[in-house]
Amino acid sequence: MAPDTPRVRFAPSPTGYFHVGSARTALFNWLVARQSGGTFVLRIEDTDAERNREEWVDGILSALHWLGMEADEGPYRQSLRTGRYHQAIDALWDAGLLYACACTHDEVTARNKAAGILTPGYDGHCRALGLPRGEGRALRFITPDEGTVVVPDVIRGDVEFPCQAMDDFVAVKGNGAPLFVLANVVDDIDMAITHVIRGEDLLPTTPKGILMWDALAGIGWTTDGTVGPAEEPTPPLPVFAHLPMLVNEARKKLSKRKDPVAVETYRDQGYLPDAFVNYLGLLGWGPPNDRAEVFTRDQMVDWFALADVNHSPAFFDVAKLTHMNGEYIRAMAPEDFIEACRPWLEGDSAPWPAGSFDEAAFRAMAPVVQERVAVLGEVPGMVDFLFLDTPDIDPDSWQKALAGDDDAPAILSAATAAYEALRADWTAGALHAATLEVAESVGRKLGKAQAPVRVAVTGRRVGPPLFEALEVLGPDRTLARLADARARLSDGGPVPT
Repeated sequence: MAPDTPRVRFAPSPTGYFHVGSARTALFNWLVARQSGGTFVLRIEDTDAERNREEWVDGILSALHWLGMEADEGPYRQSLRTGRYHQAIDALWDAGLLYACACTHDEVTARNKAAGILTPGYDGHCRALGLPRGEGRALRFITPDEGTVVVPDVIRGDVEFPCQAMDDFVAVKGNGAPLFVLANVVDDIDMAITHVIRGEDLLPTTPKGILMWDALAGIGWTTDGTVGPAEEPTPPLPVFAHLPMLVNEARKKLSKRKDPVAVETYRDQGYLPDAFVNYLGLLGWGPPNDRAEVFTRDQMVDWFALADVNHSPAFFDVAKLTHMNGEYIRAMAPEDFIEACRPWLEGDSAPWPAGSFDEAAFRAMAPVVQERVAVLGEVPGMVDFLFLDTPDIDPDSWQKALAGDDDAPAILSAATAAYEALRADWTAGALHAATLEVAESVGRKLGKAQAPVRVAVTGRRVGPPLFEALEVLGPDRTLARLADARARLSDGGPVPT
């Protein structure tokens, strides 16, 4: 494999929603591959039958598709490669690099306690017993008693792990299933992976992987499963790069239970994939020479360098992501914005009856809506008053702008009379001028005077520009809603629902 054609791999486990940390890892792998004509390999680590679910596999594939980072190869599935792992297990066993262990966790703990050892770890009890394989015994890898394993990391420099601090780790479960380190090393060798780019939480397993890799190389393990001299020997160790941890605003590791970490959630809320990828690129890295933080994928490919990734924790700032997404929305061509909104405007997810959506009305409102939303999921709430027979009234808005305002009845009556005279000139400009006169008649500024009108017509105190909204809604529906709100205030009736 030529050094200028890297083969990188993204290897998620299908045990839950697609984590934003996994998305960042996928992106940095994808960037390395795209920079130099390399290969982006997708490998699904689905050997944990108790936790894996097929829907999570689908979630990984759909999320990568949404992000525009589909694999060049794969997905390969570890669950279909058990034969390869057992070939490696047999080779390591025959070479005396694995031994059977019958110890239980409680037995190891009890021996450590009796010996005054406070640090948890295996004491090597079964290493010299020569126990046979089988009978539910795990297989442990023999680690060196002395020396140091050095992990050469592009981001962190050389990270040293004293062998004395590493116990003989379990490589194979008692049921014969290979564990993470063995399976990953075999996969990386078989797939000729040149770069292992992953989260820093996996750094402690890396020295074990290096020992396993060296052990397989030492016995002549090859990608075709043979052992001994071959034209294609075990490839050299890959380049390692362990990415910084993602933290929340409290600077604690992102929690699946407490923090919004599912990529699918952001997609469903209406974040744009380009904006999301742009923001992921800033999590531990940034463009050189203080360039702007908003950039294209092509620019990111040109500028990215693993050596420029910071090893310090990266703050996943939802507010910053949302702000950036709003910038991307405002930069869209109007027609592209309209098309991007369709999943939220049409179909079962729309908050109005089927068949109520009016394409022309939305197109008329789209320019002012585009300037005010941060995510596409906010669009229906900006325009639902156009497609509902009666507005969806927010109770808090009704109380503050109408029921709690002694001048509201007079404002609604004055606005009704002023708007009635505008039927022949129903434009945003004319409506603005008429409402300004209403405001002056009650001694208010325009913003305060238009609040009762806005809530009566749209249902909320916040939304698109009022006069553009009234122009699109039309005189009949506008006047009917003003009259209905005025009547309810007079009767002391409940908030419309």
